[in-house]
Amino acid sequence: MRTKMKQLGRVTLVGALIAGICLLSVPAKADTAAGETLFKAKCAACHGADGKGKAAMKTPDWSSAEVQKMSDAELAAAITNGKPPAMPPFKSLTADQIKDLVSFIRSLKK
Repeated sequence: MRTKMKQLGRVTLVGALIAGICLLSVPAKADTAAGETLFKAKCAACHGADGKGKAAMKTPDWSSAEVQKMSDAELAAAITNGKPPAMPPFKSLTADQIKDLVSFIRSLKK
């Protein structure tokens, strides 16, 4: 009986450890509100307060089909690495901040 209890205890412990590891490895969900705040601080000067772009600067409308058809990875790369000739790279942003910005860009879809 004690052997079975020890085995059950080990199985329970292993199961709990696996569940904990799985929870820790799940990527954080993007925070659209945080992305909007970050956008206002880092992007609005060139892309407009509403994300529609500025004609004088030839910045794209983030709600446009052209931008919205880009994959999340393409948007993240554009934010991280910049888009010559005018958009600077934002390499100081964390992966979660980039995800938040991409989520905000998605929320602008027409």
